[in-house]
Amino acid sequence: MPLPHDAGSMTDRYGAGPGIGCLVIQIPCFNEADTLKGTLAALPRRLPGVQRIEWVVVDDGSSDGTADVALQNGADEVVRLPRNQGLARAFLAGVEASLGRGADVIVNTDADNQYDAADIPRLLQPIVAGEAQIVVGERPIADIEHFSLAKKLLQRLGSTAVRRLSGTNVADAPSGFRAMTREAALRLHVFNEYTYTLETLIQAGYRGISVESVPVRTNAPTRESRLMGSTWGYIRRQVVTLVRIFMTYRPFKFFSVPGAFSLLAGFLVGCRFLYFYATGDGGGHVQSLILGALLMGVGFLLVIIGLVADLISVNRKLLEDLDWRLKRMEEAARQPPDIVPRS
Repeated sequence: MPLPHDAGSMTDRYGAGPGIGCLVIQIPCFNEADTLKGTLAALPRRLPGVQRIEWVVVDDGSSDGTADVALQNGADEVVRLPRNQGLARAFLAGVEASLGRGADVIVNTDADNQYDAADIPRLLQPIVAGEAQIVVGERPIADIEHFSLAKKLLQRLGSTAVRRLSGTNVADAPSGFRAMTREAALRLHVFNEYTYTLETLIQAGYRGISVESVPVRTNAPTRESRLMGSTWGYIRRQVVTLVRIFMTYRPFKFFSVPGAFSLLAGFLVGCRFLYFYATGDGGGHVQSLILGALLMGVGFLLVIIGLVADLISVNRKLLEDLDWRLKRMEEAARQPPDIVPRS
């Protein structure tokens, strides 16, 4: 019983040669009744080399009739979350629904029509060519007039941090306009509840999933950004997100580096006390002895925590691999069995 094909090669399941069997465009939404109609109207129903295109809308606990607007304007499926769970959870719900509909490639876009849907073929091109499993749309950040200077700077800093952590070359890490193969989608897990954009790229880099960027265009804003309510609030949440990601994916370095500095500082302070003690003036520098002991104790504790956290991280990776294998087995079980003709 064959496993599903790796969509990275994009030889579609219908035998039509290089191409995409099923493309699912997913849109996470929260109270987007006013903007969703225009977003759906811009989405393609046909593209060269694509057998079938479907639209999945995730209603993240909306109270303004977003789900009804989606159904009235052509959505093939609406996933309704009972309460607002945040962008990351809505994204994952959309990925699960898209995989359930047989997606070979999943394209994620925003409900506020920020991204130009005409650039979807640009996202697909590296996947069809077998050059990438995840493709991220790179917005012209410097030229977007409604982005403040602070937001442009934060986008650049965030992308730089993600590139260093993930080992990828993504120029616009916070961009939600992206495409991924079925195989890549099966391997991704998101633990952060605020946003999925940064963590999925770092996870892709750690798992050897190939990632590329392509330039895309943006439309005029239809509403204010909800992820960036205020500059300081956005900075705080982005910093917390990056710290948590760093702690999750590089726990030993996260704890052991400050632990090593603390050990070194404690050692130097202790040496200072020993110097004065050797010269007969140790009684007046007992504070150095206490401080040195405290710093070395804290440093040692941080290193131990780093080792334990690293072991937990290894277990998490094993569980993620197990989850991926189970998903592949479930997919294989859903495939029709091979029919061997009798001789």
